[in-house]
Amino acid sequence: MEAPLIAGSPSFGSITEKVSSIVEAKFSLVWLLWFGFISSIALVFFGAIGYVFWEGIGVWGNNVPNGWGWPIVNFVFWVGIGHAGTLISAILFLFRQRWRTSINRSAEAMTIFAVICAGIFPGIHVGRIWVSYWMFPLPNQMDMWPNFRSPLMWDIFAVGSYFTVSLLFWYVGLIPDFGTLRDRAKSKIRQFIYGILAVGWNGGNRQWRHYEKAYLLLAGLATPLVLSVHTVVSFDFATSVIPGWHTTIFPPYFVAGAIFSGFAMVMTLLVIVRKLYSLEHIITMRHLENMNKIMLVTGMMVGYAYGCEFFIAWYSGNDYEMAAFKNRAFGHYAWGYWIMVSCNVLVPQLFWFKRLRTSVPVMFVASILINVGMWFERFVIIISSLSQDFLPGSWGFFKPTLWDILILVGSFGLFFTLFTLFARFLPLISMAEVKGVLPQADPHHQGEST
Repeated sequence: MEAPLIAGSPSFGSITEKVSSIVEAKFSLVWLLWFGFISSIALVFFGAIGYVFWEGIGVWGNNVPNGWGWPIVNFVFWVGIGHAGTLISAILFLFRQRWRTSINRSAEAMTIFAVICAGIFPGIHVGRIWVSYWMFPLPNQMDMWPNFRSPLMWDIFAVGSYFTVSLLFWYVGLIPDFGTLRDRAKSKIRQFIYGILAVGWNGGNRQWRHYEKAYLLLAGLATPLVLSVHTVVSFDFATSVIPGWHTTIFPPYFVAGAIFSGFAMVMTLLVIVRKLYSLEHIITMRHLENMNKIMLVTGMMVGYAYGCEFFIAWYSGNDYEMAAFKNRAFGHYAWGYWIMVSCNVLVPQLFWFKRLRTSVPVMFVASILINVGMWFERFVIIISSLSQDFLPGSWGFFKPTLWDILILVGSFGLFFTLFTLFARFLPLISMAEVKGVLPQADPHHQGEST
């Protein structure tokens, strides 16, 4: 028997009370200590970036031929994290998957914050940060324009469009809940702020019709972006002639990997959030199990892509391609490759078993290991492919420096700081959508009046 979407048969009022109480509660000592800790790590991130601006990108481990180092690894990793939110919200909405309603708000927020983290890295990687505006099609006195043939320019427009549409989609979904928080606000400041954010929402029939139409249009607009954004990111590599990069499998491979890592991060966050705020009756085991099934499917797609890469390298008869993949599996960075395979291919196989995919400790540890593996996937693709070029005379070994490590750790600090603020000041659950899947929302429901 399938587990219920919402456990315990709550009423409309109890859903509103539970979700709103998280936002309306007073600051606890635990929250303040956690926020102080995680925001300190975010400050380390900005401090390390400031040092890079002052000294130059030579403080990183980037060298010849490893001109792309950890900054681009981190960029691709964070862009991938941002894919699950839009997929849960847009694609599952269009397919009328009712189980998305309890998790879409947190997933959408995760998308916004992950893309913010991702967008920082190409900017700081250019070296001359003071002319980074050349990447945008802005008229200027020097008549300098972007080179639109460069895949790096495609990233600017793809990621910028993705962020804009995702932000609009997230905000439109929040409007009914902002109206609820405005009406419940006990202080004039909160009432004023939520009143502005609610843009005059009163829950009338006409407003609901406009809201649902706008939400549907944004879902339709966001859906192709889920597939296109990481496809464009994969073109950074696939359009080059570097052995290990020049392959047509990268677009679907990157998209599957992005959804895989994005769902893993959503799982990590939701397991913590549902326990911390006692939301087990709203974010039920059915939601978690469905996400585990998606991770199993996408994990198998990623594993298939790994196998295809080796097969095509062998089948092509290209000595450089074969050497590149032998180097990945048995060279200096073989440890990174086998961490990637273990975390991304073997760990998801646990979810074949219902007992394991419904175990909260198992899914929490597995989600963390999957994201570790996905970071190493980007590390292997970028670092190992660049470390051994066509000529042995240009081979080099990449070693990260302290500033590489601080920026990587600091980016997680920024991400979790933004998510902590979101969880404290905005509704974690979409109250309006959760109420829509309750039995009471059915006009033919014969239960008690709520």
